[in-house]
Amino acid sequence: MTTTTTAEVSGKTAALGRAAQQLDLKRGEFDLAVQLGHVRTAREDLSARPRVAQEEIERIRSAEGFPEALRERVRVVGTAEASQLLDVPAHRFTRLARGGHFTPVKCYLNRYRAVVWLYLAEEVTDLALRHPELLNDRQLPKETLVRLGAGEDRRPRNWRGRRAAMLLQQTEDPWERAAGIASALDAAHLAEVVTDPYERAYLSRLRPETVRVGPDSPAAREIIERLQLAQDPDEVLWYRMDLAQHLSTARSTRPAPRPEWGRPTIGAAATARPVHVRGPASTPGAVEPKQSQPKRSDLSQSEPQGRELAPVGVERVDPGARHGRLRRGLARLRRPRTAVRSTTTAP
Repeated sequence: MTTTTTAEVSGKTAALGRAAQQLDLKRGEFDLAVQLGHVRTAREDLSARPRVAQEEIERIRSAEGFPEALRERVRVVGTAEASQLLDVPAHRFTRLARGGHFTPVKCYLNRYRAVVWLYLAEEVTDLALRHPELLNDRQLPKETLVRLGAGEDRRPRNWRGRRAAMLLQQTEDPWERAAGIASALDAAHLAEVVTDPYERAYLSRLRPETVRVGPDSPAAREIIERLQLAQDPDEVLWYRMDLAQHLSTARSTRPAPRPEWGRPTIGAAATARPVHVRGPASTPGAVEPKQSQPKRSDLSQSEPQGRELAPVGVERVDPGARHGRLRRGLARLRRPRTAVRSTTTAP
């Protein structure tokens, strides 16, 4: 189900915060409902913020079991609550999640900056009903035992894959879909796949927001940004191939925008007028001889090195003469002033 479209929005709509209130959901629950496709949003263009049509709100409110059914579909649980739902020890559920049998849907950092994974309660109970043998450590698949023995943790990788799928589900624009896949690659891998710098800049502008998991600090942001990037070679290869496919589709739709400020205006060269430097005045009616630009070799022979040539029409002043005029002017200033006798007689 597509949750965000770039088509023209028609009819009455509500902002996301207002829509969450009308659906009796907390903001975190509402955002997850949008990511999972339970609530469809729309917007007029890529620069506009998504909104929810009033018809969509009425459709959800009229569904059976509203709002408890919707809340249950977006309810998330941690390791402790998930193990209680399955009636197994917490360490056993952790082993199942590390082995890749449960895919996290959210995460956050605790006060010790450790990643805490959250799972959909609906998926946890559903997997236990379909595969009850997984609840027994002695019946775990051989592949899972090999991963656990090697110390592998599939939770970050599964979370990245799920996040990429949710990002693709939230938009129909091909460039935004490519940007969602590109967010899982570091700068080096991205430059190898997208060689055009303007396309990379466009993908960076459309890049989805970094997951906010708190506490908000430079160290926490660095942990989350690193967590969002593919790590294993086969995982990196998968994102590179997927990005190349989405990029091909985006290019066929429209090219990436390029700056226009560096291009000359059409007709500017034709309307520009040259600036002429007026030379020495000549006799009216006389024809001035055509002057050619002297060559560099001629200039070097006629003028000594280190001296500048005077522009056309400007009289050259000898430095010695200029110094003499300055000395004479200073001498006049140093002369004592004579008192001026008044010629006016007393009345």
